[in-house]
Amino acid sequence: MKRTLYTLFTLAFLMLWSSCRKDFDFSPNTGSLQFSKDTVYLDTVFTNIGSSTYNLKVYNKSNHDILIPSIKLALGNTSNYRLNVDGIAGKTFDNIQILAKDSLFIFVETTIDINNFSNPDGEFLYTDQIEFDAGANLQKVELVTLVQDAVFIYPDRDNTTKIIETLKLDINGDQVETELQGRELLPSELTFTNEKPYVIYGFAAVPNGETLTINAGARVHFHENSGLIVTAGATLKVNGNLSTDAELLENEVIFESDRLEPNFENVPGQWGTIWLFENSMNNSINYATIKNATIGILCDGNANVASEKLKITNSQIYNSSSFGLMGRNTSITGENMVINNSGQASFAGTFGGKYNFTHCTIANYWNGSRQFPSVFLNNFITDENDTAIVTDLTQANFNNCIIYGNDNPEILFEEIEDASVVFNFKFTNCLIRFDNRSNNFTGPNYDLNDTNHYEGSIFNKNPHFKNTSLNQMIIGEDSAAISQGSSAFASQVPFDILNVDRTTLTDLGAYQHITFPVED
Repeated sequence: MKRTLYTLFTLAFLMLWSSCRKDFDFSPNTGSLQFSKDTVYLDTVFTNIGSSTYNLKVYNKSNHDILIPSIKLALGNTSNYRLNVDGIAGKTFDNIQILAKDSLFIFVETTIDINNFSNPDGEFLYTDQIEFDAGANLQKVELVTLVQDAVFIYPDRDNTTKIIETLKLDINGDQVETELQGRELLPSELTFTNEKPYVIYGFAAVPNGETLTINAGARVHFHENSGLIVTAGATLKVNGNLSTDAELLENEVIFESDRLEPNFENVPGQWGTIWLFENSMNNSINYATIKNATIGILCDGNANVASEKLKITNSQIYNSSSFGLMGRNTSITGENMVINNSGQASFAGTFGGKYNFTHCTIANYWNGSRQFPSVFLNNFITDENDTAIVTDLTQANFNNCIIYGNDNPEILFEEIEDASVVFNFKFTNCLIRFDNRSNNFTGPNYDLNDTNHYEGSIFNKNPHFKNTSLNQMIIGEDSAAISQGSSAFASQVPFDILNVDRTTLTDLGAYQHITFPVED
């Protein structure tokens, strides 16, 4: 009873207090607003693609509730910016209230068609202002966006059904309908240049009998769930090269997402993969960076071709949410290749195959748990009946390589022993993270004294990478990899990824060591 009387008394008091309270009195704005930033930079956008949403916070730090007569875009309704002020969308807003010591949020977006501007020359700065009040009380916040023109490759959409075109692929001579949104590249689209970025929606497929050539300095951007497919009988040629400034790779070819904001710069899994189908042929990638994919490169089949199915040189694969480079019973040669930060393995050679890597840095400093090490090899797959199908791992040679990471071990083998197949691998003059003091790994594949598998290699010594979280995998002057390489392999790959001679002093991995600059 007492509790009930107390509750009723409290409610009565609150009602009496609220009934006596007067409405807020808002003072005129005096031009003393403060802002979280004086310029809102909406990072680079492609023409006709909407930006991310950016925010601006407006503060009333006075002791008075104020009324802002107007908030508007300087270009008015012609502006390509869009505002949202405290939950209301528009370009002009009247009589906006801010309580004393309070603030409000303004959200800003834009979509810009570069063709609406004269002589944009591929890219230009688009600017406007948010104006607060007018006359003597006028305050402004600048809006700035870099707009880039681009070549867009996307599937068709049926105007009636709104269904997006899916790929039909030639598989073993049959036209197979897939569920992948995308289309084949047209003859006019089979050479990518560095004149404009390329933005791909869905999967772009290189047709049978055709070659996609990507020239030095080209930039290829993929939307979510998009990628590149090289079909049977087709070829991919990526012809990046080193910049005239040996410290930069600006003439490399870059494959990345179409999200250009800094917050997405190193986010894994933003797009699909570069998929080299079985019976694609003579694929080569030189001076490329492939980053933020689900699988950087997926290479299928043709383990016994006369020359390798894929040759990848002077290239980097970073921030893959699953695998950096995955081969499935295929043939890959890698030289001066760097892989880091993969959600599973950085390199996985599965279902056998033939692999030769010389002066490569295959590392994995993934920030989180992962199932596989930097390098994973196996010789089987299981079919729908859970039956293992075993095939030859003809060779998996790692020469003058660094194989390291933040887990142990960073090499792992899954072999189904079968007298009719081979399981051949060898690490020669490599620096490897593999600590087996607890004898968790047994069997001949893990006998580090067996020179058929391990020759001249060193284990569990610090490679001294510059910054693994930023994918700066060059080694420093304290690296255990310095001068540990075989000159025979150095003569095959005489220059490192930055064109530094390695024939006199041969370090392991893709980079010759440097002295790191002293940070302030």
